[in-house]
Amino acid sequence: MAKTEYFYGVHSVESLLELEPERVLTLFTLKGRDDQRLKNVLALADPFGISVQQASREKLEKLAGQPFHQGVVAAVRPHPTLNEQDLQDLLNQNPQALLLALDQVTDPHNLGACIRTAAAMGVEAVIVSRDRSASLTPTARKIAAGGAEKVKFIQVTNLARTLGNIKDEFNVRVVGTMLDEKALPVQEFDFTGTGICIVMGAEDTGLRPITQSQCDQTVFIPMAGNLQSLNVSVATGMALYEACRQRNV
Repeated sequence: MAKTEYFYGVHSVESLLELEPERVLTLFTLKGRDDQRLKNVLALADPFGISVQQASREKLEKLAGQPFHQGVVAAVRPHPTLNEQDLQDLLNQNPQALLLALDQVTDPHNLGACIRTAAAMGVEAVIVSRDRSASLTPTARKIAAGGAEKVKFIQVTNLARTLGNIKDEFNVRVVGTMLDEKALPVQEFDFTGTGICIVMGAEDTGLRPITQSQCDQTVFIPMAGNLQSLNVSVATGMALYEACRQRNV
């Protein structure tokens, strides 16, 4: 039987109760807390008969795995892990989907921030490799502030091979973000007309050569002065905004 997961933080738990309340097994709330934000969470849970237990701060910290839980933790039935077949199903339904791939982004805070932005920009799935990448931990879900329940999170065995497959089978254009001799300023690339997968690399190493080989085009974010790089979640937001702006004109 799959291990119970724990969501924490008001935004994360609220989003789960709004979108997938059937997954929530128990709500744990901070003993003595009775403010409006908590009342909103309890009001969302009430129609579904979800068990609510008051707990000490120490117990909430133990369940969440850290002290920044905002006084609410949800014990949750695990969601099935999505894989390559789920990505194919998604593209069969919508060949023009906007996708985000993260190449060995290992920090769960960066993953959560990327997912939050992806949800805001209409991305349908975030794709990562199973190995050497951050997974959807409670911390990542907390940082995503509800975005993890709105965007599909797909883990694949081989990211480069997956990118090649969606190019061949669904005519998805793969756009890597890096500064090389062929890179265009991001605003000069045409993100319209087909499915698009924007690929972001890790902050320290960027895109691996094997991932670069699958990119139809590379783009960069023009910056003033001598600054050459941005936090991966910030750069992701800027690239996705440009893609979203063009595709929604």
